[in-house]
Amino acid sequence: MRHNKKINHLGRKSAHRGAMLSNMCSSLILHKRIFTTVAKAKALKKVVEPIITKSKEDTTQSRRLVFQDLQNKVAVTELFQNVSQKVGDRPGGYTRIIKTGNRLGDNASMCFIELVDYNENMLKEKAAGKKKTRRRSAGAKKAEAAAPATEAPVAEAPATEEPKAE
Repeated sequence: MRHNKKINHLGRKSAHRGAMLSNMCSSLILHKRIFTTVAKAKALKKVVEPIITKSKEDTTQSRRLVFQDLQNKVAVTELFQNVSQKVGDRPGGYTRIIKTGNRLGDNASMCFIELVDYNENMLKEKAAGKKKTRRRSAGAKKAEAAAPATEAPVAEAPATEEPKAE
C-alpha cells in the first residue's frame, strides 16, 4: 500500500532535493520556461505554485517567506515585480507541463514546464478562439443532412413559378 507516499524523492536525499527544486524554481521564474524530465516538473509544480500564490500579496513578510524558499534576490525581485502582476487575477494553475518525448541517452520522458501567462503562442490561440461544437448522435447528423435535400426543391418551385407569372 502507498499510504502517505506523496513525495517523489527523485533519487536524492532531502537536502539535495530541496536545493535542486529551489534552483529550478528560480530558473523557472527568471526564464519563464525550462526543459526537464516529467518527474522533476511534477515535483517542481508542487513547490512553485504556492510560492507564486504568496507573491500576489506584496508585503515584507511574504517577500521573506518567498526568499526563504528561493534563496535568490534576483528571482524574488522578478517574481514580485513582473510575474505577480500578470497572474494577479488567476486563482491558481500558474504552470503548464508540455511533454516533448523521450531523451535519447536514457529514454527519460522529457517536457517543458512554463508559466501559463508568458507563452505568447498559447495566448494568441486563446484570443482567436476556436468555434465551439457540440457532440451529437449519428442519427441527428443523418436527419440534418436529409432535411436540406427535401427543402431545396420546395424552395426552387416558388422561384420558378414567379417568373412565369410575370
